[in-house]
Amino acid sequence: MILRKWEDLPDNMRNEAVKPYYESLQKKKLSLAFKFIFDRIMALFMLICLSPVFLILAILIKADSPGDVFFTQERITQYGKYFKIYKFRTMVANAELLGAQVTSNNDMRVTRMGSKLRHCRLDELPQLINILKGEMSFVGTRP
Repeated sequence: MILRKWEDLPDNMRNEAVKPYYESLQKKKLSLAFKFIFDRIMALFMLICLSPVFLILAILIKADSPGDVFFTQERITQYGKYFKIYKFRTMVANAELLGAQVTSNNDMRVTRMGSKLRHCRLDELPQLINILKGEMSFVGTRP
């Protein structure tokens, strides 16, 4: 479902401040449908094309430090539904237990490989899975 009916929106979203934005989106249903289809097709295509890169990065992450290849974190969708966002792990295992949620410059919890991934933004590639699942989009608000 691309755009819910007004009555089906969560209570906290059905208010006068949101109504003009909702009405604007109502007029763009066809473009939203194309965007929905484009996101999934492009995410699938990119996942297939980048699968060798995923494999190489997974091996490098595992060789660099113990722990899972992927990092997941709970986020929330536009309609208040929770989902897990996927990223390549760039910090030591259980980093959230060792310090703040937000990383700072020269954070000791960031691995050598993680630093390289972050510099090139390659840690974000697994979010293609979230796009394919319909939890995120290529263009739009961030979770």
